[in-house]
Amino acid sequence: MYRGLRERRYLASLGERLGFLNASSIPTIPGGIWLHAVSVGEVLSAVELTKRIRAQLNVPVYVSVSTIAGRSIADEKLAGIAEAVFYAPLDYVFVIRRILRLLRPAVVVVMETEIWPNLYREPKRSGCALVIVNGRISDRAMPRYSQFRWFFCSVLSVPDRVLAQSQKDAARYVDLGAPPEKVLVAGNLKYDFDPRACSIAPEIRSFIDARRDCKVWIAASTMPPSDPSDVDEDDVVIRAFQEVGDDVLLILVPRKPERFDVAAGKLREAGVRFVRRSELHKLDPEALVRVLLLDSMGELSGLFAIADVAFMGGTLARRGGHNILEPAFFGCPVIVGPHMENFGEIARQFSSADACIRIESGTDLAGAVSRLLHDPEYRRAIGLRAKAEAEAQRGATERAIDVIRTALENAVPTRPHMVVTRALLRPLSETWAAGVYFDRLRKIRRQRRLSTPVISVGGLAMGGTGKTPLVAHIAKSLHARGINVAILTRGYGREDASANVLIKRGDSADVRTTGDEAQMFIRCCTSHVGVGTDRYAVGLAMEDRFRPDVFLLDDGFQHASLYRDFDIVAIDSLDPLAGGVFPAGTLRESFDALVRASAVVLTRTQPGRSYPCLQRMVRAENPGVPIFTSSIVPTEWRHVCTEEVLCPRAFAGKRVVAFCGLGNPGSFRRSLFDLSIGRVAWLRFPDHNRYSKADIDRIRGVADRFQAEAVLTTEKDAMHFTGSAGLLHAAYYLRIETTVEPGPSFLDSILRLITRNTGRPG
Repeated sequence: MYRGLRERRYLASLGERLGFLNASSIPTIPGGIWLHAVSVGEVLSAVELTKRIRAQLNVPVYVSVSTIAGRSIADEKLAGIAEAVFYAPLDYVFVIRRILRLLRPAVVVVMETEIWPNLYREPKRSGCALVIVNGRISDRAMPRYSQFRWFFCSVLSVPDRVLAQSQKDAARYVDLGAPPEKVLVAGNLKYDFDPRACSIAPEIRSFIDARRDCKVWIAASTMPPSDPSDVDEDDVVIRAFQEVGDDVLLILVPRKPERFDVAAGKLREAGVRFVRRSELHKLDPEALVRVLLLDSMGELSGLFAIADVAFMGGTLARRGGHNILEPAFFGCPVIVGPHMENFGEIARQFSSADACIRIESGTDLAGAVSRLLHDPEYRRAIGLRAKAEAEAQRGATERAIDVIRTALENAVPTRPHMVVTRALLRPLSETWAAGVYFDRLRKIRRQRRLSTPVISVGGLAMGGTGKTPLVAHIAKSLHARGINVAILTRGYGREDASANVLIKRGDSADVRTTGDEAQMFIRCCTSHVGVGTDRYAVGLAMEDRFRPDVFLLDDGFQHASLYRDFDIVAIDSLDPLAGGVFPAGTLRESFDALVRASAVVLTRTQPGRSYPCLQRMVRAENPGVPIFTSSIVPTEWRHVCTEEVLCPRAFAGKRVVAFCGLGNPGSFRRSLFDLSIGRVAWLRFPDHNRYSKADIDRIRGVADRFQAEAVLTTEKDAMHFTGSAGLLHAAYYLRIETTVEPGPSFLDSILRLITRNTGRPG
């Protein structure tokens, strides 16, 4: 039965392993972290690391796992911490690139003993940083890797950092070809296990309390024989239990789920009365049962808190051992066999400190258990030394966080393309770039100039870089200084593109005549707004009517027909390279166009980050250009019909449906992430979408199925609800503001321009 269930689950996971993830259920936010764990142990180690990444780095984490048991534990332990959990992709180039295109992470963190060539190489080719955490190469794996050192040498040169568990592991990575300067000894993440995070299920607690006169022995992670001549640890434990006396409660925990039924059969054959964890609810609490078969995953850690002694499996059978740190943190004395090769460093440390009991064969197990159970002082001394040894080795997680933080700072991810696709698109991209260049030269020859200084705010990408909020911020800042500001915008998406529209500061206009982006400026009430394709003609009309001190030219970096006195270029820090020049990506021009920039603003940045690698890329094209950073600050939610105002965190922890029609929907997802809104059903619409009744019905249908408490969108999208807003009774839009750092010098450079051109003091 279990095997059939396992096979069905594996088939269900095959799509994920091939990279076909459900994009609607994974709210991808560019610039996050993809953390790859494998076994249950690695997943448990990743829990504390993931928590600290969220708390200290404030970036989303996407976790991939390799096993069914690992997936089950990850779904339980990382719920509300990781943005998504999915099965690890197969190590093929096209599969890894498919995942990278969907997640668009800034850093890939690999927690694994295996070395996967494409999982290592492809993130680096996509501009991501790659960090190996908790690195370990076992005694069994080292000879296999050594035979192919010529191959692994090139693979291991790829990671930015390799954080090894011990000096021995670090030396092995170097022996296999990893550059010594990239390999650090950071310790074992399992030393940072948090005992306070563990709990015991009520049913298990009741079972143990009913047998309070018994001492508790946990046989943890027992393993089958590695070959016919090896021992079966379940047999050894059952025989030892029958020898140690009637005052012992045994909790038998097979390492792998497929061994649950096997262990149950062995207990029955030995005539031992037992109960399975999955059947505890059927058991009479007073029944004379002294063996609990723990046929569940993820519950063992908490049980060490009430154990008097633990035997760690995988150490009598020739399996290389399992980690003894979890029982040690609870001060539980641990018995291990001779096979601790996989954790040799830990075994040596504990043995030298007399912090564990080592036995040579299964015949010694009953005696070791009996001595510990019947000698309280001896048991207490061993447990205290084990706890002290484990506590002294903590800090690996914090060291890993420091390395990941540095990697995050220096990563500049882009969108990966298949080799064939890149080869086909390159000549088209070069043709596009040449066309843009010659078109610009043509327009410059006929360039016209307004008498009022013009400050352009544009970008290299075709959309979604945060230009509109930046223009609104500049207008608001200048208005606060008493500057008469006018904004020139083309009014993309309006119904009549041929008409020029002038809106006086404080007046209103229909979105159908202005377009949604212009409405953002109109609603701010800090500037006059002119809408028209011929922005020179609109500017002349505004000079005659409003006498502005300065024009802000929205999305004007490529608008060479109009002379600009100052060019501000916005670069989206979440997607700076935008996949390359069109049609390979969405860049209108390559980075060398930054030579024309008067200032560069990195948009959608996180407070406290400096983005040194991205800054170096900018300065490589324009060494003297001033570089600023800007970030989005959510200010309030407003009801799309009533304009009811709610605080930014009003929907934290609630079930919501979120939708938007933006060039970069990841920016809205990032805002919701920052506001702790995690239970989200997502809908994406085209940029500048005009929401029809069919669109509203689709949104409402998803909200009903998801049992959403609210429907959330952006201010830009809310402007298109004309005539349909009433169909969404609990719909709210997010209002945002932009901040620029360092703000004073940014504004001063603009004010100096105005003073120089108009004589008006700033």
